[in-house]
Amino acid sequence: MRYFLLAGALASVAACGGGGSRGATGAISEACLEADRRAASPALCSCVQQVANQSLSGSDQARVVGFFENPQLAQDTRQSDRLGDERFWDRYRAFTDLASEICRPTDA
Repeated sequence: MRYFLLAGALASVAACGGGGSRGATGAISEACLEADRRAASPALCSCVQQVANQSLSGSDQARVVGFFENPQLAQDTRQSDRLGDERFWDRYRAFTDLASEICRPTDA
């Protein structure tokens, strides 16, 4: 299953020109750029958005945006004992693992 998700995400990124400046836009891409992290670039943030579009629901993406705005929220979610948080965290980890495999920061 993971192989097919990876293959589909790679095909999606390739079809969009590798996540260039005209790549995917969305809430995660915007939050990524606004977080003003050193490695963030339009290409990287677009790639991450494309992976999110392939692997997360809209409500999951909205929740991830909150992690950019408040990193403590991610820690609280990870440590939560609530079943819904645990299920979300599993989806989030799968998303971050896949994005890490596909998207690479570019040197600026």
